[in-house]
Order: sequence, then C-alpha cells, then structure tokens
Amino acid sequence: MKRVCFLVNPISGGKDKSGILAAVRKHLDGSLYAAEFRMTERPGQAEEWAHNCEADIVVAVGGDGTVSEVARGLLGTGKTLGIIPCGSGDGLALHLGISRSPAKAVKTLNEGCVTSIDTASMNGRPFFCTAGMGLDAQVSLDFARSTQRGLARYITLAMEEWMRHPSEEYTIRSANGESWTGKAVFVTIANANQWGNQARIAPMASLQDGLLDLIVVRPFHTLEIGDMAARLMTGQATTSRHILHFSGTQFQIGRQKGGAVHCDGDPFEDGTEFDLRVYPGSLPVLVPQNRLCKI
Repeated sequence: MKRVCFLVNPISGGKDKSGILAAVRKHLDGSLYAAEFRMTERPGQAEEWAHNCEADIVVAVGGDGTVSEVARGLLGTGKTLGIIPCGSGDGLALHLGISRSPAKAVKTLNEGCVTSIDTASMNGRPFFCTAGMGLDAQVSLDFARSTQRGLARYITLAMEEWMRHPSEEYTIRSANGESWTGKAVFVTIANANQWGNQARIAPMASLQDGLLDLIVVRPFHTLEIGDMAARLMTGQATTSRHILHFSGTQFQIGRQKGGAVHCDGDPFEDGTEFDLRVYPGSLPVLVPQNRLCKI
C-alpha cells in the first residue's frame, strides 16, 4: 500500500473544497492508498510539506499556484506528483488530460500510471507550465495587487495596460545559435502548451521532448484582439503573422528595463536578463492511462 498526502489550498479558485474532498474520500481506492490530508494556511507551506512529508505520492488539490508549489517541493525527492485540479486556470492539469471532475481526477490516481515530465527554470526559479514577461505578466501583477477580484476586473486591468504599455524591446538568444531582437507585447516560455482554460499559447509544446517553446507576440492592432483570442482558444495561436516561435533547450532573454514577470502565473518583479533552461524527465507525475503517450 502506498502513502498519499493530499495538500489542499482552501482558497484556490474561490471554491469551497468540502465537496471536492468528499469526492476524493469516496472514490479513492483504499486498498491501494493510505491517505493523509493537510490544509495549507500560507504561501510556501505546500512546497515545504511536499518536500518533507514521507508520502510516496503528493497530490496538489488546488490551482496552478498550488500545483507549482507542490511540484517545486518534490523536485529531486523521487516522490510522485498527483493533481486534483480546482483552480481558475489549471494549465498543467489540462495539458496532462487530468479532469476537473474530482471523481475522474481520483480515477487517474487509482489507475496509478506514472510518467516523467520535463521541468524548467527561469534564473534558477522552477516552473512547470509557462513563464513569461511583458503585458500578461504586468496584468497579473496589477491584479495580484488589486483589492478587487473577478474576470471583469482582470479584463479592465488588461485593457488599461494595453493602452499604456503595448510593447517593449527584447533580445533573445538560444543555445542552438538562433537570435532575434525586436519589439514584443509579451514573451512566453512554454513547457506545457497553455496558460490554462485551454488557452493554448504554445500548441506544439510537449512535456516530454526535452525542449522549451518560446513564443514572441509582436505588436498588433487593437482591432485584431478578437482574432488573436480566437486563434489562442482553438490551438491556432502560432498561425498568426504576429507570433514568432523558437524551440530549444536553453534561452537567454534581455530587455531594456526591469518589471513584471511570472512563473506559472505567479507574478513578481525582476530585472533585465533571464536564463531559461529545461530539465528533461525530472518530475514523476500521475496521468490518465490514455494520456501516457500523448503529453
């Protein structure tokens, strides 16, 4: 019997977790697992518990931030990551094919199919889904500092940033010798294929190819926002003439001034030089049986 520890973020996605935990307890196969449940109370606690607990499998119950925290704690420990997604985006879980239905997500745990995925870092800080800089990172930072919540507030902040800060100049160099300099609205470095909610900014990205996919979104007209959004949600983002795609194991990115960046949607402020790296097959993860060869 394996030991499994569920690390629960009680506030992720603004959702009450009582029903989710009831479903987990109901559907988890007790002949396979001895389960423990812990509720986090502060940022960073999930990472500490994941690293120090004696479980074989550590399950993140929450959104992208919770998953990222737990995964950071598991790096190098040999423990396996499980996910019960219940956030607002759930980017890594959706790429892996893990259902947002708690009962179906528990079925994935019961199937016990473990595979290894790539992880990545930006200036040594681990990330698992996407990292980036520019407009999207600034909006995320503005939203994190705002006292108001909700989609309407996020859209308002995005439009305000769009009007006053549409682009800045970047220099990008890859380990294989490619380079580019120019203006971009934002730059995304993708390990997984999406930000969340199936918004696939890097539809070609694989979690098992040993590569990062770097997406440059060059300046475009306000009237083209609808077209860009439609391409994003249909997995056609890179067909836009405004988007450049680079693939590689390591990138160096420079920009003219410091400002907002994000790792897995967690925004913070940083400087002007960035080192991006991939670490192939460095994290064991439980995935649905039908997704073992499709990630």
